Amino acid sequence: MKSKKLSEKILRSIKSRGFNNITLDPVIETKYILQRSGENLKKFLFSFYDLNGKELCLRPDLTISSVIRFIQNKKDNREKVYYSGEAFRKTYQKKDSIIKNQIGYEILGSKNKQKDDKEIIDTAVKILKNSNFKKGALKIGNIELFNLLIEKLDIPRRWKNRLKKYYWNKNYFNELLKRLETNSDIDPIFVATDKSIYQKMKKEDKNKIIAGRTYKEILDRFNMKIKDPRKTSTGKKNTNIIKRFLKIKCPLEKAPKILNSFFKENGINIVVGKGFFPLIKNKNFKVEFSAYNGREVEFYSSMIFSVEVKIKSKFKNFISGGRYDHLTANLGFRKVSAVGAAVNMNLYD
Repeated sequence: MKSKKLSEKILRSIKSRGFNNITLDPVIETKYILQRSGENLKKFLFSFYDLNGKELCLRPDLTISSVIRFIQNKKDNREKVYYSGEAFRKTYQKKDSIIKNQIGYEILGSKNKQKDDKEIIDTAVKILKNSNFKKGALKIGNIELFNLLIEKLDIPRRWKNRLKKYYWNKNYFNELLKRLETNSDIDPIFVATDKSIYQKMKKEDKNKIIAGRTYKEILDRFNMKIKDPRKTSTGKKNTNIIKRFLKIKCPLEKAPKILNSFFKENGINIVVGKGFFPLIKNKNFKVEFSAYNGREVEFYSSMIFSVEVKIKSKFKNFISGGRYDHLTANLGFRKVSAVGAAVNMNLYD
């Protein structure tokens, strides 16, 4: 199927379900990207300054542009929208730049989360049916389950926050698990030295600044480590539980039973009800729960899903999405309930 014909079919499928087309500004303020993703992403942006000295950039992602538009238009009512266009980022692997073609659809100002989650997934299913792909698979997960699990484990608070924050960054996340499991990064000599410095700093002026932080901030952090230390005895056990959880994969209808058995087996007080996942059944393709699914994007807050299709004997990501209720707050705006999905139009590149 030609890419142009595929695009036309996708847009018709989305429009038929009541989503309204919107046009997004190709330029946004750089500060919104940095508030969400930090300075590390700045080197991948096409950025410039306007006549007033305001830093702008070509949009690196259409979802961010869409939620900014919703907020700036002071919208409060539920809105179903779709859009298409290019997202621009630099890359240092192949060429100096990349243009990512993207089709997306969203429900903003969502009131009934479970109903709207299902509508987004149902739309993805319709796109899949009308795309002429012969084989596909729908994977559904929920990052809220991972966060609940981390909160229940006997892990220092600062480490709980790190694991949740970097869940999407697989390499760094695995490094954190290794450190948590073995405590290999803790050197007794450095610990003794730190304690000696800590005792001296306690006698100094707490407002004194070193390396951009006050003595009080440094002492408070050290006190937190003393009161809530990493425990070698539980580190390996907790790491093992996290790794086993991320390997859970099963038919969606069996997910509550399998998850509840896992939590009970490990003495974790979490109960997953039947209504926790959208009720999706289809005879034409596989629908499964995957605890590992959706870790590529950092702004999802709960439900996540992906649709994979078979092309030349390999399964590739066709549609991915989920709920991102915290995205607008992370951009510096008021919180808006939102759920949506993006279609990978570079599938044939």
